Amino acid sequence: MSDSETRPGSTPEAPPQTRAPASAPRGAAPELPPAAREIAAGYAFAGPALDLGALIWEGHCLPEAQIRVPLPMLNRHGLVAGATGTGKTKTLQLIAEQLSAQGVPVFLADVKGDLSGVAEPGALGDRVRARAAEVRQRWTPGGCPAEFYALGGAGQGIPLRATVTSFGPLLLSKVLQLNQTQEQSLGLIFHYADTKGLELIDLKDLRAVVTFLTSDEGKQELKSVGGLSTATAGVILRSLTAFEAQGMAGFFGEPEFDTGELLRTAGDGRGVVSVLELPAVQDRPHLFSTFLMWLLADLFHDLPEVGDVDKPKLVFFFDEAHLLFDDASKAFLESITQTVRLIRSKGVGVFFVTQTPRDVPADVLGQLGNRVQHALRAFTPDDQKALKATVKTFPNSAYDLEEVLTGLGTGEAVVTVLSESGAPTPVAATRLHAPESLMGPMDAAALDHAVRASGGYERYAQAVDRESAYEKLTAAQAAQDARAAQDAQRARDAHGAARGEAPGERRPASAGGRAPERERKRGRGGGEAPSVVEQVVRSSAFRSLARSVGTQIGKEITRSLFGTARRGR
Repeated sequence: MSDSETRPGSTPEAPPQTRAPASAPRGAAPELPPAAREIAAGYAFAGPALDLGALIWEGHCLPEAQIRVPLPMLNRHGLVAGATGTGKTKTLQLIAEQLSAQGVPVFLADVKGDLSGVAEPGALGDRVRARAAEVRQRWTPGGCPAEFYALGGAGQGIPLRATVTSFGPLLLSKVLQLNQTQEQSLGLIFHYADTKGLELIDLKDLRAVVTFLTSDEGKQELKSVGGLSTATAGVILRSLTAFEAQGMAGFFGEPEFDTGELLRTAGDGRGVVSVLELPAVQDRPHLFSTFLMWLLADLFHDLPEVGDVDKPKLVFFFDEAHLLFDDASKAFLESITQTVRLIRSKGVGVFFVTQTPRDVPADVLGQLGNRVQHALRAFTPDDQKALKATVKTFPNSAYDLEEVLTGLGTGEAVVTVLSESGAPTPVAATRLHAPESLMGPMDAAALDHAVRASGGYERYAQAVDRESAYEKLTAAQAAQDARAAQDAQRARDAHGAARGEAPGERRPASAGGRAPERERKRGRGGGEAPSVVEQVVRSSAFRSLARSVGTQIGKEITRSLFGTARRGR
C-alpha cells in the first residue's frame, strides 16, 4: 500500500465513518443516539473527503460518527477561528497534510514559526496515541513535500519579493498606513508613472517620481495628474522615507516572486506545501498581511476560469486575518470581497484564520462555507458579546452553542461545512484528529538545508537591481551634466581664443573668484547638498524624459483588483 493510500483524506476501502483501527475488534458499530445519528448522516459523503475528527455528543466522543469535509468543496472558502491556544495551528496542519496527500498544493502563513514541522514525520507519543485511539484514527507518521519562503529574505526561507509596480497603490497604501485621501493620491501617482512609462521596481523608483512631483519643476506635471496636492504628496514621500528607514525596502524589488510556484505538485503526485516563515516580521503585521493579499490578487490575475472542479488547484490559509481588515479603507475592503468572491471560480480556496468571526467583515464572512470554530473565552463583557455574535453566524443547531463553545478543549471545535450538494451540514462538535507530521518547528539547521536545497533558492536568493526609473533618470542627469560641461568648456575655449589663449589654459571659475552657480546654490545657508534623487528629478533631463517616455512605451500599464499590475508587465 502506498503512502498516499494510508494517509487521512485518501479514498479508503471502507467509509471512514465506519472504519475501525487495525487494533480494534471487528463487529457492528454501537447504536448512536438519534440526534447524533442525524448529525453523522450529514457527513456521510460518497466522494473523496478530508477526515476532521469524531463527533462529540453530550460530552462523549463517538468515533462511529466521523466528521469530514468534501474535497471539491474546499474551494468554497472557510474560516478557522478560536482563542489563542485552542489548537488552530494544529487544525491548519491537519487539513494541509491531507490536502497534500490528495494532490492539492497548500499555502500556509507561519506567523509564530511552528508550522515548519509539516515537512517532517511526527512522533507517536502518548498523547498522540491516546487521541488516535479515541477518535479511531489510523495514525501513520509522515511529512509533506514543502517549500519555505521569507519576505524579502527576512528570516529562514527563499526570499519573496514584489515590485512596486505590481504591488499597486491600494496595497502599498495599506503597508504605509495612509488615510483614504492619501491612498487616492498615491493612486494618482501610480497613474502618472504608468502613463509616462516610468516603471516602479523598488521604493527608490517611486520616491524619485514623488520627489519630482513635489519639486518646483514638477508642479506643472502635478497639476496634470489632477486632484493631487503638494502637501499630500509630501506626506506620502515622508511615509516612504520612514518605511525605508525601518529596513523594509528589501521586500520590494526583483526577482519578483512568481505566484505560479504555489501551484506545484511533487514527483509522487502530492501537493507541495508552501510555508511563508514570518517570525522575523511578526512585529510588522500590516506588511505581511498585505503581502498575503498581494499573493492572492496576483493568483487571481493569472489563473484561468475553471468553474467547479473535482479538487482545488490551491488552498490558501490566511493567518492573522484580522490584521488585513484593521483600518482598511472602503476601496480596500471592496477589493478583498471581490477577490474572495471571484477566485473560487479559478479553483482557489481561501481559509481565513483568526480569533472570532467578528474579525471578518460580513460581506466576506458570508462567502465562507466551511467553518471550524475552536473554543472562545467569555471572561469579559466584550468576550460575551463576541460569543453571542459568533453563535449567530452558525446554522440552527441541536447544541447549546454558547455552552459548547466555552467548554471545548484544546483540539476540539464546532464544525459545519458544505456538503457535496453545496448545502450546509449540521453543526457538529468535533474532537479533531492529530496531525501526522511534526507538531512543532523543524530544527533550524534542517530548515536551512531544506531552503538551500530548493531549486527556488537559486532563482530568488540574489536580489537584482536592473535599470528602471531611478537608473534611467540618473543616466539622463549624467548625460546632461556631461553636455553642460562640454558646452562650458567650448565657451571658455572660444573666449580664450579671442584673447589669444591656447585651448584649456583658461582657469575654471571655481578655482578662484566666483563659484559656479551650482556650487553657490549648494553652499547657500550652510545646508547639505541635494540628494542624488533630488538632483535627478529636478533636472530638465528628467522633465524631458517624463514627457517623452510615455509615448515611447505606447500604453499605460494595465491594472486590476487593488490596482495591482497584471502579469506580463
